[in-house]
Formats: sequence, structure tokens, C-alpha cells
Amino acid sequence: MATLFKRWRGVSSVPVPPTVAAGGDQRPAFLDTLWLDEDAAVRESDLPRFSAMASDDVDTATEEPALARARLALRDALGASQPVISRDRFAGRHDALAQLIAAIEQQRLHVVIYGERGIGKTSLVHVFAETAREARYLVLYGSCGTDGRFDEIFRAFAAKIPMLYHRSVLPTTAVVEQALHFDTMLPEGHFGPREASDLLSDVVGTRVILILDEYDRIADTNFRRDVAELIKNLSDRAARVQLILTGVASNLDELIGFAPSIRRNIVGLPMRPLKTEEIGEILHLGESAAGLSFTGDAIATVGSLAGGSPYLVRLLGHRAAMAALDQRRTVIDVAQVKNAVERVLTDWNATLPRRVQALLAGNEAREHWSLLVAAAEAGTYSDGWFVAADVAAELPAGTSPASIEVELQRLAGPHSLLEVERRSDEARFRYRFPGVASLLLMSAALARIDR
Repeated sequence: MATLFKRWRGVSSVPVPPTVAAGGDQRPAFLDTLWLDEDAAVRESDLPRFSAMASDDVDTATEEPALARARLALRDALGASQPVISRDRFAGRHDALAQLIAAIEQQRLHVVIYGERGIGKTSLVHVFAETAREARYLVLYGSCGTDGRFDEIFRAFAAKIPMLYHRSVLPTTAVVEQALHFDTMLPEGHFGPREASDLLSDVVGTRVILILDEYDRIADTNFRRDVAELIKNLSDRAARVQLILTGVASNLDELIGFAPSIRRNIVGLPMRPLKTEEIGEILHLGESAAGLSFTGDAIATVGSLAGGSPYLVRLLGHRAAMAALDQRRTVIDVAQVKNAVERVLTDWNATLPRRVQALLAGNEAREHWSLLVAAAEAGTYSDGWFVAADVAAELPAGTSPASIEVELQRLAGPHSLLEVERRSDEARFRYRFPGVASLLLMSAALARIDR
């Protein structure tokens, strides 16, 4: 069984460098927790068991049926491990959904959805896809990878468009009876945006929406250039095919690059942090599903800790509600929310390598705590990369980017908390393990609430 020890509860006596001292957040005690493995004999009857079958039927032999059903309902309503894919579980993004529908239906534009991680981009396009299919749109979804190729992705899309919708095919022809698809009309081997636009421009009888999710993961600049050319060709021909791109970015240019030729053919849809009332809408899903209620202070605390992220709202709301059920309570207050945060932070910390845990628990992290948090804030966009000036913007006025870069280089050197990439004009940094940034941001938010 795992045992906790060495909990640091005070403020470090080590002097904090003047460049990062002002406005710093106290580092939380849990980061000084290390884990030791101990052998412990456990009777089989004491081992945890599933409370429901794989069919989602409640196992009445394990615990009270009403309690087990409430746990299952909470998982479905507030589970954060997967994106929302149905409208009955969708909340807090009604305005964004309305804007996306209007851009597709009324303006006939291609759409680029962008924002930070966990802000709800994938959930939005899944719910949009369900809504569009009800209107008889043919919606095809594809998730991008770092090694994605233009011809592979668009051949896969073409393989899902029936030949019934091709301009040259009559409904009574043998081609329709053979259930062939558009991919049969593509050349074998490599092809580019010209061949793709020639084919897709012949869609009739329906409208096709192609979703490229996680577009920021595409590293090949040629791929992005080909997609931009495809968008331009489809727009110039008034084709019945529209693209939706989603990705982590702080602005439109980070995803599509400098492509002035397609600016009039696309619309950018930034995903903003959730508003207070939208956070309440999400938590209300859990309340309705499980017969629970969040106090106003608990909702406000979740909002402060989540920073407007739907993912974190669901994660913290689910954990807090589960903590209340463990205590046989139906009202979730701030105490359960804080309990949820501590559990989440402990889980995140445990996923990091022991070396990184030790670094975060050491004196160096205490001295640079404010700098580390500011760097995590600065790396919210652009796949985690940031420069010294970005960190300076998150620290009190007057902090020198030059002095910050010196300290960042130290953290990227022998300590290896950061990785560094030297460019011609400046160095950029990123946390070597993405979980560190999330842990730091949540810890800082908890410290602010405690103060």
C-alpha cells in the first residue's frame, strides 16, 4: 500500500529571486509528497469491485442500488475522459454552436475553430455533426496526426461519400447498385488538392462537411498549403463541400499560416473560456442526472479553479460530486470541491516521472515557483512553446525578459524541467512533460482561493 511522507507545509526560507518574487503563489504541500511501496496483505473480500456490469446494469450485490445508479449517472453527465458527442450532454457552448451553424448554412464558408487545450473544440464539432446530420448533411470526421498525409486523409474521406452523389451518376445506374464510393474515381498513389477539388466539386444532391480535428498536430507545411489550396478551389467553384478545421492556437494564423488568398473563404471561431452561467449549465447536468445540488460557492470555486475550461469543469464537478456521494451527501459545497482538486493534483503528480516529482519538491522549484507558474500560463497556446517575453507578460510589470531567459535556461539545463529550442532570433521553451504545466496552473489557482 502506498504511504505518504515528508509533507512541506511552510513557506520556503530560501530567498526568492527579485525578478519573480512579487505576486508569487505559495507552492502547495502535496508537491512534497513522495510515495513508498509497502507490502500489505489484503483479504479478497476487502478488494474493491465494480458497481455495475459492462452492460451498465447496476450490481446490487456491491452497494446500494440508488447510490450505484447515481455514480453511473454522474459519469455519463460529467465524465471528462471523453469529449461530449450528444446534444443531451452538451452545455455551455450554445452561442458557439449557433455561430458554427450560421457560418456553414448561411454564409457557406469554411470554418477554423481554435483555442487552448480542453476548451471544448472537439465536443463542439461532435455535437455540430449530430445536428448537421439531422439536416441531411453528410458529415465526415477525421483526426489529424503528426505524420498525416493529404492524399491519405482525403482518400479516406472520399471512401465514405457514395457515388450516388456524383454529378455523372444517375440513381438507376449499376454504379449505385454496386455501392461504390468517390474514392474509386481518384488516381492510384499520390494526388494533391487539384485532383481532390476536381472530384469534390462534382458533389450533388447533398452537402458534405469534412471535419479535420486536431489540425495543429500536422507538422508538414506542405499539407497545410495543400489544404489552403483545396479550400480556395472549392470556394471558387461554389462546391457543395465545406471544411471545418480545429486546433490548439491563440489566433487564426497559427493554424492556417499566412494564406491571404483564402481569407475571404474562411471564418475563424475562437473558443473563449466559459462564462459563469455556462459553468453552472454544465454542473446542472450532473445535478439533474444524480439528484444532487451544487451550492453557489461551490460553483464559483469550480469556475475559479477551471479557468473557463469545460474539461476541468467536468473533471472537478465529477470528482466533487463523487466525494459527496462517498459521504452520503446530496449537497456539494466548497469542501468537496477542494477535496476533488487535491485528488486531481495528486493523480497528476503521480503520473510524472519520479525525477520530475523530486525536482518539483526541491528547493529550486520553491525559489522559482512564480516563474514556473507564469511559464505554464505562457505555454497555454502554441503546443506548449513560449519565449521569455511571454513569461514576462504573466509576471508583475518591470520583470526583465532577459533575466527570465537566464533562469529558464537554468531550468532547461541540469534540471531538465524545460526543453529549449534555439531559433535565429530567440530561444523558445516548453515543459518537457505536459502534465507539469497543468499541475502548476491548478496548484496556483487553489493557492489563490485558499488566500
